[in-house]
Amino acid sequence: MSPNWSLMRETLLLRAYALPRIPMITLLSPTVVALDDQHAVVRIPLTWRSKNHLGSMYFGALSVGADCTGGLLAMQEMRRRPEKIALVFKDFHANFLKRADGDVHFTCRQGPEIRELVQRAADTGERVELPMDIVATVPGKYGDEPVAKFVLTLSLKRR
Repeated sequence: MSPNWSLMRETLLLRAYALPRIPMITLLSPTVVALDDQHAVVRIPLTWRSKNHLGSMYFGALSVGADCTGGLLAMQEMRRRPEKIALVFKDFHANFLKRADGDVHFTCRQGPEIRELVQRAADTGERVELPMDIVATVPGKYGDEPVAKFVLTLSLKRR
């Protein structure tokens, strides 16, 4: 099986961007598993750095995974544009459904909506917002069954 150089590049870009700005992200070693115009999938491994006292993933590490996944789709679209756009998450809601006791995959399937939001931010210069749904799964143990669901409100504004 040959490596997917595009996903390796996206993983390196994510970690390089995060290192000086948000070191916690880099500490958890996120890997971009899938990225296209429709969706993004980021994996956070269950390691001693991401575990809680019960051996499952700490909710802070789960939050980092949700943050990275939503931000990745927006950043991908923002890189394509000449305008400088500021990205922030306005709020964060989490529903933890079962123990995340393996490597966790975070998925966001709102690529088209995010693309349109970036376009609106660039065109209007006004702050624009979008609630983003992110689902966390542990495919190695539970398949596609969610272990957590997140809603993060993406807020963008042209600088």
